[in-house]
Amino acid sequence: MNDLSPLIPPLDTACAERVGRYLDTLTKPPGSLGRLESLAVELAGMTGDDFPSVTPPGVVVFAADHGVAHEGVSAFPQAVTAQMVANFVAGGAAINVFARQISARLEVVDVGVTEDLSHVTSEALSAPSIVHDKVRPGTGNLAREDAMSRDEARSAIEVGRRAAERAVQSGCRCLIVGEMGIANTTASSAMLAVLSGLPVAELVGPGTGVVGKALAHKRSVIEAAIVARAADPDDPLDVLARLGGLEIAAMVGAYLGAAANRLPILVDGFIATVAALTACRLEPALRPYLIFGHRSHEPGHALALGALDAEPLLDLSLRLGEGSGAALAFPLLEAASAMLCEMATFSDAGVDNREAR
Repeated sequence: MNDLSPLIPPLDTACAERVGRYLDTLTKPPGSLGRLESLAVELAGMTGDDFPSVTPPGVVVFAADHGVAHEGVSAFPQAVTAQMVANFVAGGAAINVFARQISARLEVVDVGVTEDLSHVTSEALSAPSIVHDKVRPGTGNLAREDAMSRDEARSAIEVGRRAAERAVQSGCRCLIVGEMGIANTTASSAMLAVLSGLPVAELVGPGTGVVGKALAHKRSVIEAAIVARAADPDDPLDVLARLGGLEIAAMVGAYLGAAANRLPILVDGFIATVAALTACRLEPALRPYLIFGHRSHEPGHALALGALDAEPLLDLSLRLGEGSGAALAFPLLEAASAMLCEMATFSDAGVDNREAR
């Protein structure tokens, strides 16, 4: 444990082993439900419950702006971040649709949007809540200066930990963490290049739609920023502060806070996975609490997953963010839980179990 992380308990291996044995008593050939069976065992180890439940899920979307957007690295203007926050609160974004589909508690956190959003409020009882917890209005332009100070990175991590605690106090039993921030694929790609030691050309893709000469420009901006910022790859907080984003730091904190409460965490796409890699470098005890929802279309995502030895549940060529891919994967966790709770055993059903002979 370090001073950025709460105490994360080890997995309950005894519980996981019991559940593994119990799975083989259910009315199916051993291992025949494949990944669902390993998910059930993982959930048992995380929660310490022989019959773990993942409902209701919580979704937290952190929003922040990036100074590097002024370098022309995104297909959309920076103003879209604030506009999308308003869309989240109004219930009109993809994550709203998918959160409703899985009956999730949805919270939007302004951790660093450039615009003043104090006037944005949740007007309907069914609308997502918005939390105003801004560390600073956007990061510095990482092409010309550090994105933020170490203290600001720490403060943003604390924003995330507070959000995880709110989810726990609201009764959530699984956490999905999403993000919104124009140019955050640029920041995430820079972080991943430093943390992994891989060349930028292998990591950087179109993000929300940057192609051709614009993509080459995006890569050159990242390469120059990495040289200029000279972040220490052995110091994940340094990488986060010099090259990252406020919403990325908040995601780090949310992961750490959820794991401290034995809450299973369903990780979203590229930016969420870079945040997970950073959090695991800060606190390796986090890793067993992470379940990876999907593999996105962004080329760096597969490499980030590889750095975490992670095998995602879905591959749908998504590249949206917001927590959308993780929300789509959530029903698989529900299925794993329901399998444990509702399937009959061979003895209960009076079915011959030849494997037991």
